[in-house]
Amino acid sequence: MAVGCLAALGMWSGAGAAAATPRHAIAMHGEPALPPDFTVLRYADPQAPKGGRLVQGVLGTFDTLNPFVVRGLAAQSIRGYVIESLMARGYDEPFTLYGLLAQSVETDDARSFVTFTLNPSARFSDGKPVTADDVVFSWQLLRDKGRPNHRTYYGKVAKAEITGERSIRFDLAGSDDRELPLILGLMPVLAKHAVNPDTFEETTFEPPLGSGPYIVKDVQPGRSLVFVRNPSYWGMNLPINRGFWNFEDVRFDYYRDDNAYFEAFKKGLYDVRAELDPSRWQTGYDFPALRAGRVIKEGFPNGLPKGLSGFVFNTRRPVFADIRVREAIATLFDFEWVNQNFFFGLYERSASYFEGSELSSVGRPADARERALLAPFPQAVRDDIMNGSWRPEASDGSGRDRDNLKKALALFSAAGFDLQRSVLRHRATGQPLSFEFLATSKDQERLALSFARDLKRAGVQMRVRVVDAVQFDRRRLTYDYDMIQNRWDESLSPGNEQHFYWSSESAGIDGTRNYMGARSPATDAMIAALLRAREREEFVSAVRALDRTLISGFYVVPLFHLPEQWVARWARIEHPAATSLFGYLPETWWHRPSTP
Repeated sequence: MAVGCLAALGMWSGAGAAAATPRHAIAMHGEPALPPDFTVLRYADPQAPKGGRLVQGVLGTFDTLNPFVVRGLAAQSIRGYVIESLMARGYDEPFTLYGLLAQSVETDDARSFVTFTLNPSARFSDGKPVTADDVVFSWQLLRDKGRPNHRTYYGKVAKAEITGERSIRFDLAGSDDRELPLILGLMPVLAKHAVNPDTFEETTFEPPLGSGPYIVKDVQPGRSLVFVRNPSYWGMNLPINRGFWNFEDVRFDYYRDDNAYFEAFKKGLYDVRAELDPSRWQTGYDFPALRAGRVIKEGFPNGLPKGLSGFVFNTRRPVFADIRVREAIATLFDFEWVNQNFFFGLYERSASYFEGSELSSVGRPADARERALLAPFPQAVRDDIMNGSWRPEASDGSGRDRDNLKKALALFSAAGFDLQRSVLRHRATGQPLSFEFLATSKDQERLALSFARDLKRAGVQMRVRVVDAVQFDRRRLTYDYDMIQNRWDESLSPGNEQHFYWSSESAGIDGTRNYMGARSPATDAMIAALLRAREREEFVSAVRALDRTLISGFYVVPLFHLPEQWVARWARIEHPAATSLFGYLPETWWHRPSTP
């Protein structure tokens, strides 16, 4: 699932069916890691003090408090703080849900249905119980009037029915989607008595009524939003919540300008800042509060895929039809020079589509399951990619690496191109190897111009064209470009969206994320294999095999990623010693009691 992530409930194996039994948790593949009697999550501190305020800064604005519809720019964190779902993620597992509003979940081996039984204690903040009718109402409303992802997934449900005082059964027959029970488990539950379906799709500043740990206290449209703890929150002592939601109130302040946003942090106007800019991380935090220890810079490791950022070859264009041309161009990208001269050496080179996670194939020889999956496609994966030894070419960092230039020219020659008077021309036609890079920001332009310099040494002409965001998106949606820069973010539980990213079918449909135009029967087969996997080991092998087919296609010039999550915080805010698989979680942090 892409910006979200079963074989069985805890008792099942993928080998055969078993009678459906209510369980405390559900995992996408294999069994939940935590038993029914778990008391606290590893990355939360049940002794965390309660009280104080957390102020968070947000770059942007908002004009609605309804995050469930397309219209408007929704305020941050209504989900989670105010509106809860039936189940909640365990952030030490790739995709496992534990009971929240629902105390149990039940499904069969085929995932043909899922039944949720509500916790009898669940209450909205006005004291009214959360009912099965509220759940069915939420499903219908979001299916018919919610965001496109809600309409797509909830529309797969054949029927929803109330089967008991607190039980709701969703009929999933024909959906062919093993992820759907978890997607429904993450469905936001709205209060039927407080929502008007006729105006649901409109923007609103009316505070929503939810069942979560906070209620909306103050709204300054476009400027700030304050949540205050609900003293009667029904779920505070649930195991999934112990050590969470520690602040008495949480404020989100919005900033329109990036420089003002950073300066506000330096002045202590908000408490926690995630940093993505290596230059700023290296040089921008040298201010008195940090030198005095009142601001702390930290790096948080995580096991999530780092996301693949790359220069994308549009293989629909004849200039990039030959894989040797694509590999040669990728060989000429001088990451070491760029990293040192632009980014203080703080980035790491990307290689995998699932970089930095257990799903990456890079540095790992293919296991027996992978080889069996790839056996029908003997030409789909190169030997060095199959045995895990392949890495993007490294340079000497000089900006003029002669060895990589020789490797690239040899590949170009094999593809029919020769260097003639400093221009790379096709041997048969005399046509120069040239193409256009479409950029939409100053950062993209700067990086592309550096790459154009590398390519020029091999006689390749790359023109850099900068367009506004509207034109860029229009051309990207219709694949009207030679090369662009793009980033694909992945979860630890990739699913149906992989078809949208890489399948042969998606290559011919406008608006997909298959920007490179990949068409590979092997890739299609690996996507099918990961979607039918029941156990985690089987699933990981299928994703690694998919990774190998994508790398072998040389569809992108892989760029770089941050080695960890960079966060600066004022020392008045503290956090648990342990970090989750997903990284840091502000909802587990707290205000130091001794700090006024």
